[in-house]
Amino acid sequence: MTVEYAILVKNKTRLERLIERFNTRAQAKFYIEHSGGDFADYEREHEQFHQSLANVQRQLSQALKNKIVEQNFLPAFLFNPNQVVIVVGQDGLVANTAKYVNGIPIIAVNPDSERYDGVLLPFNSDNFMLAVDNVQSGQFNSRCATLAEVRLNDGQRLLAFNDLFIGAASHSSARYRITYQQQTEEHSSSGIIVSTQAGSTGWLSSVFNMSFGLQQFIEPQPREKPITTLQANQLLFAVREPFQSKQTQADLVAGILTASITLRVESFMPINGVIFSDGIESDFLQFNSGAIASIGIAEETAVLVTAE
Repeated sequence: MTVEYAILVKNKTRLERLIERFNTRAQAKFYIEHSGGDFADYEREHEQFHQSLANVQRQLSQALKNKIVEQNFLPAFLFNPNQVVIVVGQDGLVANTAKYVNGIPIIAVNPDSERYDGVLLPFNSDNFMLAVDNVQSGQFNSRCATLAEVRLNDGQRLLAFNDLFIGAASHSSARYRITYQQQTEEHSSSGIIVSTQAGSTGWLSSVFNMSFGLQQFIEPQPREKPITTLQANQLLFAVREPFQSKQTQADLVAGILTASITLRVESFMPINGVIFSDGIESDFLQFNSGAIASIGIAEETAVLVTAE
């Protein structure tokens, strides 16, 4: 492929967000220290991040023109196939970026390996250029991650790298009608989680942990803890805390979605109904009465450049 430009994706550090909140560094320090926090840790994290970012920019500028894009501008930024995307930040930033780049290779750089586990961050600021060179030559290793997709009946669309949440913005009871493989129920629940393979060890795993813990409480017998396993071409939906009443049911609570099997959800919430992705509540679609969502596997995939 012909790479003409590199897009560097970053997020603000915790220190930068504190300064935005309190106007000055001194006021931010006063607040943290008087709350019993360690302001020096915010400073160390900030300094390490910007040292890594500067190292990435310095090396990259010798090979490619590049531009920094902040996370909050991702939804409006226009990516093109002649770009390579370099994410410098935590795993969540990789997940959020993947929804917008439409299959452009993503090179994920861990700016602070002593602080971040970096499950999705195979490179650091010293070795990432090898990946850039490999992408430029078209000889790079990668893995493709399945994305979840929701489409509304008004044409709106949202993607998710890890998971989708369908429910009420306040996380109070969500009212809706759910249809899966010709089975339909009306629900009152804490919402629905739809997880990809990449996200199945995150939010979805907490649902399994809760279910297992309750089962152990009711039947205290030693048994193996269930593990959420999904294939790359599967999604799994789980209904959180469904309430059974005269009007609502609680039998249709989980299922596997594939390229040919989708989930249909019709909102009965007059206000505050939402669908958001990857735990970012600001990245959402309104889902109020009259809205019908079709959830399944997206045509796009995330291409994550790997070290091997």
